[in-house]
Amino acid sequence: MAVEKASDLLNTAVKPVMIGGKKLRLAKAQAVFLELADACGYAVAVTPSAKGMFPENHPHFIGTYWGTISTAFCGETVEIADASIFIGATLDELETIGYSLTYKKNKAIIVEPNRVMFPNGSCFGLILMKDFLQALTKRLKPNLTAYENYRRIYIPESDPPQSELGEALRVNVLFKHIQKMLTNNMTVISETGDSWFHSQKLKLPKSCGYEIQLLYASIGWSLGATLGYAQAAPKERVVLCIGDGSFQMTPQDVSTMLRLGQNNIIFLINNGGYTIEVEIHDGPYNVIKNWDYTAIVDAMDNREGNCWTTKVHTEKELVNAIEIATGDRNDCLCFIEVIVHRDDTSKELLEFGSKIVAIGSCPSNLL
Repeated sequence: MAVEKASDLLNTAVKPVMIGGKKLRLAKAQAVFLELADACGYAVAVTPSAKGMFPENHPHFIGTYWGTISTAFCGETVEIADASIFIGATLDELETIGYSLTYKKNKAIIVEPNRVMFPNGSCFGLILMKDFLQALTKRLKPNLTAYENYRRIYIPESDPPQSELGEALRVNVLFKHIQKMLTNNMTVISETGDSWFHSQKLKLPKSCGYEIQLLYASIGWSLGATLGYAQAAPKERVVLCIGDGSFQMTPQDVSTMLRLGQNNIIFLINNGGYTIEVEIHDGPYNVIKNWDYTAIVDAMDNREGNCWTTKVHTEKELVNAIEIATGDRNDCLCFIEVIVHRDDTSKELLEFGSKIVAIGSCPSNLL
Protein backbone atom coordinates (compact mmCIF):
# COMPACT_ATOMS: atom_id res chain seq x y z
CA MET A 1 0.00 0.00 0.00
CA ALA A 2 2.84 2.41 0.86
CA VAL A 3 4.63 1.70 -2.42
CA GLU A 4 1.43 2.11 -4.43
CA LYS A 5 0.58 5.42 -2.73
CA ALA A 6 4.12 6.77 -3.21
CA SER A 7 4.37 5.71 -6.85
CA ASP A 8 0.99 7.27 -7.64
CA LEU A 9 2.10 10.62 -6.18
CA LEU A 10 5.52 10.61 -7.84
CA ASN A 11 4.48 9.21 -11.23
CA THR A 12 1.81 11.88 -11.67
CA ALA A 13 4.22 14.72 -10.81
CA VAL A 14 5.85 16.81 -13.54
CA LYS A 15 9.24 17.45 -11.92
CA PRO A 16 9.78 15.25 -8.84
CA VAL A 17 13.06 15.21 -6.90
CA MET A 18 14.66 12.96 -4.29
CA ILE A 19 16.67 14.04 -1.26
CA GLY A 20 18.86 11.73 0.83
CA GLY A 21 19.49 12.16 4.55
CA LYS A 22 21.92 10.87 7.15
CA LYS A 23 19.68 7.96 8.22
CA LEU A 24 20.50 6.24 4.93
CA ARG A 25 23.62 4.94 6.67
CA LEU A 26 21.71 3.90 9.79
CA ALA A 27 19.25 1.96 7.64
CA LYS A 28 22.05 0.47 5.49
CA ALA A 29 20.15 1.80 2.50
CA GLN A 30 22.81 3.75 0.59
CA ALA A 31 23.13 1.13 -2.13
CA VAL A 32 19.37 0.85 -2.77
CA PHE A 33 19.06 4.65 -2.69
CA LEU A 34 21.60 4.73 -5.53
CA GLU A 35 19.66 2.04 -7.41
CA LEU A 36 16.48 4.11 -7.07
CA ALA A 37 18.27 7.21 -8.37
CA ASP A 38 19.59 5.29 -11.37
CA ALA A 39 16.15 3.90 -12.17
CA CYS A 40 14.02 7.03 -11.87
CA GLY A 41 16.38 9.69 -13.23
CA TYR A 42 15.25 12.31 -10.71
CA ALA A 43 17.50 15.18 -9.67
CA VAL A 44 19.18 13.99 -6.45
CA ALA A 45 20.20 16.19 -3.52
CA VAL A 46 21.38 15.39 -0.01
CA THR A 47 20.90 17.15 3.30
CA PRO A 48 24.12 18.60 4.82
CA SER A 49 24.57 15.68 7.23
CA ALA A 50 24.34 13.21 4.34
CA LYS A 51 27.11 14.72 2.23
CA GLY A 52 29.35 11.89 1.06
CA MET A 53 26.61 9.24 1.32
CA PHE A 54 25.74 9.57 -2.37
CA PRO A 55 28.40 9.67 -5.11
CA GLU A 56 28.95 13.29 -6.13
CA ASN A 57 30.06 12.21 -9.60
CA HIS A 58 26.62 10.71 -10.24
CA PRO A 59 25.13 12.25 -13.41
CA HIS A 60 21.99 13.50 -11.62
CA PHE A 61 23.54 14.76 -8.38
CA ILE A 62 22.73 18.46 -7.81
CA GLY A 63 24.33 19.13 -4.41
CA THR A 64 23.34 19.88 -0.82
CA TYR A 65 19.82 21.03 0.02
CA TRP A 66 20.16 23.43 2.96
CA GLY A 67 17.51 26.07 2.33
CA THR A 68 18.88 29.51 1.51
CA ILE A 69 22.49 28.27 1.81
CA SER A 70 22.08 25.27 -0.49
CA THR A 71 24.59 24.41 -3.16
CA ALA A 72 24.12 26.80 -6.10
CA PHE A 73 20.82 26.09 -7.92
CA CYS A 74 20.11 23.01 -5.79
CA GLY A 75 17.70 24.79 -3.44
CA GLU A 76 15.76 26.31 -6.31
CA THR A 77 15.40 22.90 -7.98
CA VAL A 78 14.10 21.22 -4.83
CA GLU A 79 11.74 24.02 -3.87
CA ILE A 80 10.03 24.37 -7.25
CA ALA A 81 9.50 20.59 -7.50
CA ASP A 82 5.86 19.55 -7.48
CA ALA A 83 6.69 16.34 -5.59
CA SER A 84 9.62 15.19 -3.48
CA ILE A 85 10.73 12.16 -1.54
CA PHE A 86 12.96 12.73 1.50
CA ILE A 87 14.73 9.49 2.38
CA GLY A 88 16.43 9.26 5.76
CA ALA A 89 16.41 13.02 6.35
CA THR A 90 16.40 14.54 9.84
CA LEU A 91 14.70 17.91 9.48
CA ASP A 92 15.82 19.48 12.76
CA GLU A 93 16.61 23.14 13.53
CA LEU A 94 20.13 23.19 12.06
CA GLU A 95 19.41 21.00 9.02
CA THR A 96 16.55 23.37 8.14
CA ILE A 97 18.20 26.65 9.27
CA GLY A 98 15.61 27.37 11.89
CA TYR A 99 12.80 25.50 10.10
CA SER A 100 12.97 27.89 7.16
CA LEU A 101 12.87 25.36 4.28
CA THR A 102 10.23 26.19 1.68
CA TYR A 103 9.87 22.92 -0.26
CA LYS A 104 6.24 21.94 -0.93
CA LYS A 105 5.39 20.06 2.26
CA ASN A 106 1.96 19.11 0.90
CA LYS A 107 3.73 17.16 -1.85
CA ALA A 108 6.54 15.54 0.17
CA ILE A 109 6.95 11.90 1.13
CA ILE A 110 9.14 11.27 4.20
CA VAL A 111 10.84 7.86 4.39
CA GLU A 112 12.26 6.90 7.80
CA PRO A 113 14.28 3.73 8.56
CA ASN A 114 11.08 1.91 9.63
CA ARG A 115 8.10 3.92 8.33
CA VAL A 116 6.80 6.00 5.42
CA MET A 117 4.83 9.23 5.96
CA PHE A 118 2.66 10.96 3.38
CA PRO A 119 1.63 14.64 3.12
CA ASN A 120 -2.01 13.97 4.03
CA GLY A 121 -0.95 12.66 7.44
CA SER A 122 -1.16 8.95 6.69
CA CYS A 123 1.73 6.84 7.94
CA PHE A 124 2.71 3.25 7.18
CA GLY A 125 4.80 1.69 9.93
CA LEU A 126 6.98 -1.36 10.35
CA ILE A 127 8.33 -0.99 6.83
CA LEU A 128 12.10 -1.18 6.43
CA MET A 129 13.57 1.58 4.29
CA LYS A 130 15.58 -0.88 2.19
CA ASP A 131 12.50 -2.97 1.39
CA PHE A 132 10.43 0.09 0.53
CA LEU A 133 13.08 1.58 -1.78
CA GLN A 134 13.66 -1.74 -3.56
CA ALA A 135 9.95 -2.13 -4.26
CA LEU A 136 9.54 1.53 -5.24
CA THR A 137 12.40 1.24 -7.75
CA LYS A 138 10.31 -1.21 -9.76
CA ARG A 139 7.28 1.09 -9.83
CA LEU A 140 8.64 4.56 -10.64
CA LYS A 141 8.63 5.82 -14.20
CA PRO A 142 11.83 7.56 -15.36
CA ASN A 143 11.47 11.34 -15.16
CA LEU A 144 14.42 13.61 -15.94
CA THR A 145 12.47 16.90 -15.96
CA ALA A 146 13.78 18.32 -12.68
CA TYR A 147 17.38 17.51 -13.56
CA GLU A 148 16.99 18.98 -17.04
CA ASN A 149 15.60 22.19 -15.49
CA TYR A 150 18.57 22.27 -13.14
CA ARG A 151 20.99 21.95 -16.04
CA ARG A 152 19.33 24.84 -17.86
CA ILE A 153 19.83 27.28 -14.98
CA TYR A 154 23.17 25.94 -13.69
CA ILE A 155 26.23 28.21 -13.86
CA PRO A 156 29.54 26.76 -12.61
CA GLU A 157 30.96 28.33 -9.48
CA SER A 158 34.19 30.27 -9.91
CA ASP A 159 37.34 30.15 -7.79
CA PRO A 160 38.07 32.99 -5.34
CA PRO A 161 40.21 35.86 -6.66
CA GLN A 162 43.94 35.21 -6.96
CA SER A 163 45.86 36.40 -3.90
CA GLU A 164 48.24 39.28 -4.25
CA LEU A 165 51.89 38.62 -3.44
CA GLY A 166 52.19 38.56 0.35
CA GLU A 167 48.45 39.08 0.89
CA ALA A 168 47.03 37.59 4.09
CA LEU A 169 45.47 34.18 3.52
CA ARG A 170 41.69 33.99 3.09
CA VAL A 171 39.61 31.01 4.20
CA ASN A 172 38.05 30.58 0.74
CA VAL A 173 41.58 30.32 -0.70
CA LEU A 174 42.41 27.66 1.91
CA PHE A 175 39.46 25.53 0.81
CA LYS A 176 40.31 26.06 -2.86
CA HIS A 177 43.58 24.25 -2.21
CA ILE A 178 42.00 21.61 0.03
CA GLN A 179 39.73 20.86 -2.94
CA LYS A 180 42.76 20.38 -5.20
CA MET A 181 44.51 18.01 -2.77
CA LEU A 182 41.57 15.61 -2.20
CA THR A 183 41.92 12.06 -3.53
CA ASN A 184 39.70 8.99 -3.45
CA ASN A 185 41.55 7.51 -0.46
CA MET A 186 40.89 10.50 1.81
CA THR A 187 38.09 11.42 4.20
CA VAL A 188 37.18 14.99 5.13
CA ILE A 189 35.97 15.68 8.67
CA SER A 190 34.35 19.06 9.16
CA GLU A 191 34.29 20.64 12.62
CA THR A 192 31.33 22.64 13.92
CA GLY A 193 31.58 26.26 12.77
CA ASP A 194 32.47 27.96 9.51
CA SER A 195 34.12 24.75 8.32
CA TRP A 196 30.58 23.38 7.94
CA PHE A 197 29.83 25.78 5.13
CA HIS A 198 33.18 25.75 3.34
CA SER A 199 33.40 21.95 3.45
CA GLN A 200 29.89 21.54 2.04
CA LYS A 201 31.09 23.22 -1.14
CA LEU A 202 33.91 20.71 -1.66
CA LYS A 203 33.33 18.38 -4.60
CA LEU A 204 34.31 14.99 -3.27
CA PRO A 205 36.20 12.61 -5.58
CA LYS A 206 34.75 9.14 -5.99
CA SER A 207 35.10 7.13 -2.73
CA CYS A 208 36.27 10.18 -0.78
CA GLY A 209 34.56 10.09 2.62
CA TYR A 210 32.96 12.93 4.54
CA GLU A 211 31.79 13.38 8.13
CA ILE A 212 29.91 16.27 9.76
CA GLN A 213 27.96 16.58 13.02
CA LEU A 214 25.07 19.02 12.96
CA LEU A 215 22.54 17.69 15.47
CA TYR A 216 24.19 18.89 18.68
CA ALA A 217 26.65 21.35 17.10
CA SER A 218 29.24 20.14 19.61
CA ILE A 219 32.48 22.05 19.21
CA GLY A 220 35.58 19.93 19.62
CA TRP A 221 33.90 16.69 18.54
CA SER A 222 35.95 16.38 15.35
CA LEU A 223 39.33 15.72 16.96
CA GLY A 224 37.99 12.62 18.66
CA ALA A 225 36.09 11.72 15.50
CA THR A 226 39.29 12.00 13.46
CA LEU A 227 41.15 9.83 15.95
CA GLY A 228 38.47 7.12 15.81
CA TYR A 229 37.91 7.27 12.07
CA ALA A 230 41.62 7.05 11.24
CA GLN A 231 42.06 4.10 13.58
CA ALA A 232 39.13 2.25 11.97
CA ALA A 233 40.18 3.06 8.38
CA PRO A 234 44.00 2.92 8.32
CA LYS A 235 44.15 2.89 4.51
CA GLU A 236 42.44 6.28 4.29
CA ARG A 237 44.07 9.60 5.08
CA VAL A 238 41.83 11.82 7.19
CA VAL A 239 41.75 15.56 6.48
CA LEU A 240 40.41 17.57 9.41
CA CYS A 241 39.22 21.20 9.15
CA ILE A 242 38.88 22.68 12.63
CA GLY A 243 38.78 26.13 14.21
CA ASP A 244 40.98 27.27 17.07
CA GLY A 245 38.10 27.53 19.55
CA SER A 246 37.01 23.97 18.85
CA PHE A 247 40.58 22.70 19.06
CA GLN A 248 40.90 24.07 22.58
CA MET A 249 38.12 21.71 23.72
CA THR A 250 39.92 18.42 23.01
CA PRO A 251 43.60 18.99 22.07
CA GLN A 252 44.78 15.91 23.99
CA ASP A 253 43.37 13.68 21.24
CA VAL A 254 46.32 14.71 19.05
CA SER A 255 48.61 13.03 21.56
CA THR A 256 46.78 9.73 21.07
CA MET A 257 46.95 10.15 17.29
CA LEU A 258 50.71 10.46 17.58
CA ARG A 259 50.99 7.44 19.88
CA LEU A 260 49.03 5.38 17.34
CA GLY A 261 51.15 6.59 14.41
CA GLN A 262 48.30 8.17 12.44
CA ASN A 263 49.04 10.29 9.36
CA ASN A 264 46.08 12.70 9.48
CA ILE A 265 46.31 16.18 7.99
CA ILE A 266 44.92 18.79 10.40
CA PHE A 267 44.14 22.29 9.19
CA LEU A 268 43.83 24.45 12.30
CA ILE A 269 42.05 27.66 11.26
CA ASN A 270 43.27 30.31 13.71
CA ASN A 271 41.09 33.43 13.72
CA GLY A 272 41.24 34.14 17.44
CA GLY A 273 37.70 33.25 18.45
CA TYR A 274 34.36 31.53 18.01
CA THR A 275 33.44 32.89 14.59
CA ILE A 276 30.09 31.14 14.26
CA GLU A 277 29.02 32.54 17.62
CA VAL A 278 30.11 36.02 16.55
CA GLU A 279 27.58 35.91 13.71
CA ILE A 280 24.80 34.69 16.02
CA HIS A 281 25.45 36.89 19.07
CA ASP A 282 28.70 38.83 19.32
CA GLY A 283 30.44 39.75 22.54
CA PRO A 284 33.82 39.68 24.30
CA TYR A 285 33.21 36.07 25.36
CA ASN A 286 33.75 35.01 21.72
CA VAL A 287 37.41 36.06 21.84
CA ILE A 288 39.70 33.31 23.15
CA LYS A 289 43.25 33.18 24.49
CA ASN A 290 45.53 32.55 21.55
CA TRP A 291 47.82 29.53 21.83
CA ASP A 292 51.00 28.64 20.00
CA TYR A 293 49.25 25.65 18.49
CA THR A 294 52.15 24.27 16.51
CA ALA A 295 54.36 24.43 19.61
CA ILE A 296 51.74 22.49 21.59
CA VAL A 297 51.65 19.72 18.97
CA ASP A 298 55.45 19.68 18.78
CA ALA A 299 55.56 19.25 22.55
CA MET A 300 53.15 16.31 22.31
CA ASP A 301 55.40 14.69 19.69
CA ASN A 302 58.37 15.21 22.04
CA ARG A 303 60.98 15.01 19.24
CA GLU A 304 59.95 11.48 18.26
CA GLY A 305 59.49 12.45 14.60
CA ASN A 306 55.90 11.31 14.21
CA CYS A 307 54.57 14.69 13.08
CA TRP A 308 55.32 17.79 11.05
CA THR A 309 53.96 21.22 11.94
CA THR A 310 53.93 24.60 10.27
CA LYS A 311 52.18 27.99 10.38
CA VAL A 312 51.00 29.57 7.12
CA HIS A 313 50.05 33.21 6.56
CA THR A 314 49.87 33.44 2.74
CA GLU A 315 48.65 31.38 -0.20
CA LYS A 316 52.21 30.61 -1.27
CA GLU A 317 53.05 29.24 2.16
CA LEU A 318 49.85 27.17 2.14
CA VAL A 319 50.62 25.63 -1.25
CA ASN A 320 54.10 24.72 -0.08
CA ALA A 321 52.75 23.18 3.14
CA ILE A 322 50.23 21.02 1.28
CA GLU A 323 52.94 19.81 -1.12
CA ILE A 324 55.04 18.72 1.85
CA ALA A 325 52.11 17.13 3.72
CA THR A 326 51.08 15.07 0.68
CA GLY A 327 54.66 14.39 -0.42
CA ASP A 328 57.71 14.00 1.80
CA ARG A 329 55.61 13.94 5.01
CA ASN A 330 52.89 11.68 3.68
CA ASP A 331 53.55 9.05 6.35
CA CYS A 332 53.25 11.21 9.47
CA LEU A 333 50.70 13.46 11.14
CA CYS A 334 50.75 16.92 9.54
CA PHE A 335 49.50 19.91 11.52
CA ILE A 336 49.04 23.09 9.47
CA GLU A 337 48.06 26.19 11.43
CA VAL A 338 46.33 28.64 9.10
CA ILE A 339 46.37 32.27 10.26
CA VAL A 340 43.34 34.24 9.01
CA HIS A 341 41.47 37.43 9.91
CA ARG A 342 38.91 37.25 12.71
CA ASP A 343 36.10 38.49 10.43
CA ASP A 344 36.90 36.18 7.50
CA THR A 345 33.70 34.15 7.13
CA SER A 346 31.71 32.48 4.39
CA LYS A 347 28.56 34.17 3.08
CA GLU A 348 26.69 31.02 4.12
CA LEU A 349 27.68 31.55 7.76
CA LEU A 350 26.39 35.13 7.62
CA GLU A 351 23.05 33.92 6.26
CA PHE A 352 22.90 31.04 8.74
CA GLY A 353 23.65 33.36 11.66
CA SER A 354 20.90 35.80 10.71
CA LYS A 355 18.33 33.00 10.35
CA ILE A 356 19.22 31.43 13.71
CA VAL A 357 19.10 34.84 15.40
CA ALA A 358 15.65 35.44 13.92
CA ILE A 359 14.23 32.14 15.17
CA GLY A 360 15.91 32.56 18.57
CA SER A 361 14.47 36.05 19.00
CA CYS A 362 10.85 34.91 18.69
CA PRO A 363 8.87 35.20 21.95
CA SER A 364 8.30 31.89 23.70
CA ASN A 365 4.84 30.34 23.74
CA LEU A 366 3.78 29.95 27.35
CA LEU A 367 1.62 26.93 28.18
